[in-house]
Formats: sequence, structure tokens, C-alpha cells
Amino acid sequence: MSSVLKITLILSLLLSAGSHAADTAPGKTLPAFASEQALSSYLQQLQARQAALQREQQKLQRATAQSMSAPMVAKAAPAASAEAAESVTNVQTAGVDEGGIVKLHGKHLVMLRRGKLFTVQVGGNALQPVSSLDAYAPGSAPSGSWYDEMLIDGDTLVVIGYSYSRGGTEIGLFDIDADGKLAYRSTYHLRSNDYYSSRNYASRLIGGKLVFYSPLSLNLRRGDPFGGFPALRRWRPDAVPSDFKRIAPATRIYRTDEEPEPGFGLTLHTVTVCDLAQRDMRCEATAVMGPQGRVFYVSGESVFVWSTRRGSDSGVFRIPLDGTAPSALKVAGAPVDQFSFLESGDGYLNVLLRAEGQGDAMWDGTRGRGDMALLRVPLTSFSDGRDSAPASSYRALPGGGGYGLQNRYVGPYLLYGNPGNAGRRKADQAWPRQPLYAVRWADAGSVQALSLPHGVERIEALGNDAVVIGAQGKDLHFSSIRLGAQAAIATRYIRADAAQGESRSHGFFYKPHTASEGVIGLPILGADERPGFSRPAASVLYLRNSGLTLTELGALAARPDPAPDDGCRASCVDWYGNARPLFLLGRVFALLGYELVEGALKEGQIREVRRVSYAPVAPTVR
Repeated sequence: MSSVLKITLILSLLLSAGSHAADTAPGKTLPAFASEQALSSYLQQLQARQAALQREQQKLQRATAQSMSAPMVAKAAPAASAEAAESVTNVQTAGVDEGGIVKLHGKHLVMLRRGKLFTVQVGGNALQPVSSLDAYAPGSAPSGSWYDEMLIDGDTLVVIGYSYSRGGTEIGLFDIDADGKLAYRSTYHLRSNDYYSSRNYASRLIGGKLVFYSPLSLNLRRGDPFGGFPALRRWRPDAVPSDFKRIAPATRIYRTDEEPEPGFGLTLHTVTVCDLAQRDMRCEATAVMGPQGRVFYVSGESVFVWSTRRGSDSGVFRIPLDGTAPSALKVAGAPVDQFSFLESGDGYLNVLLRAEGQGDAMWDGTRGRGDMALLRVPLTSFSDGRDSAPASSYRALPGGGGYGLQNRYVGPYLLYGNPGNAGRRKADQAWPRQPLYAVRWADAGSVQALSLPHGVERIEALGNDAVVIGAQGKDLHFSSIRLGAQAAIATRYIRADAAQGESRSHGFFYKPHTASEGVIGLPILGADERPGFSRPAASVLYLRNSGLTLTELGALAARPDPAPDDGCRASCVDWYGNARPLFLLGRVFALLGYELVEGALKEGQIREVRRVSYAPVAPTVR
């Protein structure tokens, strides 16, 4: 079946379901279980069905084996894959801070790297390391744990990690004072599956509320299914599994009218909100039962979770952050990642879709294929999960969702495009021009395809306009895009013999000075280098934007010295990168591994002023 025919079939099925949507008044929500007994009975029924299915599968396997004339050798199973007022984080949604590796607290920068926290004073024209501390509880065993994200609320510093040895999200609370001194407070364990995504972040901070999304896979074939339900415990040296206390009672567990697929996993899509106002953290969770695949997006008021049942049969849950009941909508296709979503101010949810996708766990966000469409539905269309988005809510879009697709909403536009074969061609080879698609998401106007001489590896906002960054052979291109009544390519800057040094969204930062002027910062490498989790940082390139004309200001580079022996005990791989451009207090910095480098603009060029190393010194064994 062709992809065009497939999307046509999907839309026709949705059209037939649209009349049902009209029969349900807006405002209905998903039903919760009435009691613990009702939830337990439901899970027992699912267990019985799964057990019967397993017996049938085993009988079929035995019959098949006996009918074979020659013995078969089983293949081995594959191995398991293992604020301050001035923000320094490139966030997707204003007012929704995202967990990162560097934050600002008063006059101090705070860094999280390789299992430790560091503070460096930058206020008062200083550049001085102040304090460092392990990012985990004193006396705990950090092996098997990864400490990836950090947030700051007032004088409370939060470190978020995942412990494979303890099997859940680890939340460390630390105190930070006005002098930049750090002190450990407490650690909590939140029951969860692995949250890692190469594109998304596990945590958000909204008005003093710490927000997590986590999938929890329920094993209905073995043991007590309640052992996988949302729970929290405070860590202590003699902590045991029974210390976990449920934080989502049956009355906050919701389901749709869809029965779980036989033989497929059942997941509790869980949103946990923790109050940081008290020193003893308190958390509450809301969970929706659904299939495994997921992409999640956090707006200022809700978490949207897109789950894929199989093929193009999907559902999207809207889980409010105030603890009220979730709602849902039957949909088709799959988003690329969190940047595919926009809860717009006109009361709509807008989502860029591919015909097929697996969610954004690990590296799944780079995969996906098939026809593309823009879904645009009013938030009032969400209800008790029985309704489908009508066919009229989908707008077919050009361009196949290839590997590594990038997408971003900037002002009234949705922009998307593919990297192409950026790293596979030599500079002297012909380069096929790549389309950047521009769609006005709020209306049904025509879709523009802007022809770029480079791949689309990153799309970022420059105020009300945009910049698209990508490779052409061994060069790195920056194309500024004017987003007016029509989208148009404005200018292009080319950095010869260079490549992006960071692929995560936080690696980029734009500091506006006026509506049409500002400075871009982006980590870069040499064209023959490739980003690696264990490699030292390279340099941060700075460009001036003046009316969408991009000119180079220079770069701040790391010293080529060998990396110091820091005695690392946990998180010894920079999964979230180690380089960031920083603009604060009217100054320009580059975070480069264990170095913080300050630059100053002199005669139209960024020049290094000073640098400091905040690296810990490994203890000497005598």
C-alpha cells in the first residue's frame, strides 16, 4: 500500500468517526477507577487474559516445533540498551523551565557534570570557583546512576537522575546560599522506567512545581502489578523496597474505552507534580493506562502525552497540572518529538505528524516515516477518550518524515526539514538542495518549500524570525529565515570546515538586544570531528544578527590539554553534552567541559578575556 493511499485510508476512517465526536459535549474527561477494589479486579481480569494468551502462544509454538523435520536453533535475544530572572536555558515554552546542565542562581553559575555540582561566581565582574559537591546522597552508592538534569527554585537546587541499580528516577535536593555554597538536603526515589531521550528532557519547573513525565510498564504476567505503580520514597542508607508509598491512588488512575492489545505492553503514562515550597518534598501523580509508544510535551498548564497503539492508531492524553481529571482524543499518526507540539493562545493544539513513529524514548525521535500532516484541534474537543479528531482537523503536508527530521514552531509558522546526507559527501561533490517547509499553522494557506543548499540539522527562533543550521559537505551553514506574510531566505553565513558540536536544543542560545538585533551562540567542532559522549569540548561560535544579516564575531575555544583526572564515580559520560554559550549580566561566556571562558566584544570580534577551570582534583593514592 502506498503512503499516499495509507493516509487517505486513515482520513476516511476518521471521517466516519467524526459524527460520533459531534454527539459528545465538550468537557467530558477520562473515567477514573472508583476504588482500589475496582482497579484490582480490572488488573486481575487483564492478568487472566494475558495468561490465557501466553498458554495459546506456547501451544502454537510447540505444535510448530513438532511439525518441523529439522531442529531449529533459537537466536539469542538482543541485549537490553542501556531560576533566576535571567535564563541561560534555551527553552521551548516561555515560563516552563527545562532541566539542564547549567543554571544561574543570583551571581553564581551552577554546573552539573560527571556526578558533581559546581558553582562559579560571575557577579561583580568575578570569575571564581566557589563550591563543589557530589550530586548524590552522602554514603550512597552512585554506580549505575546517571545524574543528567538540574533545576533551581529559589534557594533549592534539584538534581534529577536515573538509577539502573535502584530502578527509578532519583531526585536530589540541595541548598544553595547567596555565596554560592552548596549543602546536601535529601534524596527521593520516584518509581519509573528509564526516561532518557536524545531530544527531550525529563523534568520541568513551573511556578515552584517540579513536573515529571514517566512511563511505567506494568508486568501483568508476573508478581504484583501494583509493584509497578507510581510511588515515592525518601532515601536512607537502609532503604528497602517497602519504603515506597503510592502517590497515585485508584481514583487518579484513568483509562480509555480501548482495551489493551493482547500480547502488547500496558503502560501507565504518569505525570508527577512535586511541591518544592516545603523542605520535605511532597508529590502527587496522575496516570493514564495506554500503549507503550510515547512523546510528551509540557505547556504552562498541561502535559500532553501521545501514545501509539500500533501502526497509525494513536491517542493523545491531556493531563492537567492542577490534578484535575485528564481528557483524551483518538488520533492518527505520530509526532516527531516535543517540538512537534504547540498549545497555541487561540485554544488549539497543533501537532506535526508522520504516518508512523515509535515515540521519543532513547533515539526513537530520529526515526519515523510516511506521509506528513498537521493536526489542529480545539482543546475543547478533548473528552472521555471515545471521540476522534475529525478528518477536517488534519492538513496533508508535503515531504516525507525522513531520519533525523527537525521541526519547530516560530511565531505564526511551523518549519520542518531533513538533514539529508550532510556527513556523507565531500566538499567537491554536488550537493542536492534541501527543502525547508514553512506552514502557517493557524490557517489553510499554501505550504512554502524554501530551497536550501545545506541540510536541516537545527531550527531555532531569532525573535520573530528563524535560523536554520546544517551541513553541506565539510562546511556548516547558517541560513536566516524572514517570517513575514511569506517565509523567505534572508542571508546565509558559512563556517568552513566545521560541524555542530551539540545536537540538543540547549546547545544553542540566542540573546536578543532589540527586535532585530542579537547574538547567536553554538558549539562547533572541526568538520572531521564528530560529537562524542566522551570527547572534550571544542569551541563556541558567536554570530551577530543584524536585521537577519549574520556575521561572525569569533569563537571561544577550549584548551587542547588532556582532560583532568577528576576521579569520576557516576555519570562519567556527557550524555547531555558539555558545551554551552552563555549570555548573562551583560557578558559573554562559553562553558567548555570543565572550563568557563569569558569573552568580550572588541573591534567587532569576540576575544578571550580570561578563563577558569572548576575541575575537581582526583585524590592521590599514596
